[in-house]
Amino acid sequence: MIAADSPAALAGAVGESATGEWFEIDQSRIQAFADATEDWQWIHLDAQRAASGPFGATIAHGYLTLSLLPRLTAGLLSIGGTAMVVNYGLDRVRFLQPVLVGSRVRAVTELTGLEESPQGYRAALTTTVELEGSSRPALVAQTLALVVPER
Repeated sequence: MIAADSPAALAGAVGESATGEWFEIDQSRIQAFADATEDWQWIHLDAQRAASGPFGATIAHGYLTLSLLPRLTAGLLSIGGTAMVVNYGLDRVRFLQPVLVGSRVRAVTELTGLEESPQGYRAALTTTVELEGSSRPALVAQTLALVVPER
């Protein structure tokens, strides 16, 4: 876990990283995401067709994997004296390989920078979503979080 006693103290944690727990991506989650986004491409939903396709099975949407970052990084950052931490945006995302149905993924996140802002602090994080059994990650995302101190 990356921990700091206060938002300002995060500066001392720049360069630290933390690793989350493994999380399985099952077909029901892929289906729910397809329904929510109306992205019903066969490579995500048609197991029979996907079996003879380029990946040999259905795959998670890249945006599904990206959308799981809050779940995958939950509990990896602890900051005392904080009113809230909110998503501030993304600077870069790369989808490096598909996540096959039934795969397990986990996040490794590193605090790469901290900048003071009028609302609090903007924390820069690089998160790599690892695939169990693979040396190549599913994705790498550079994200920003706004850390608002208690007043």
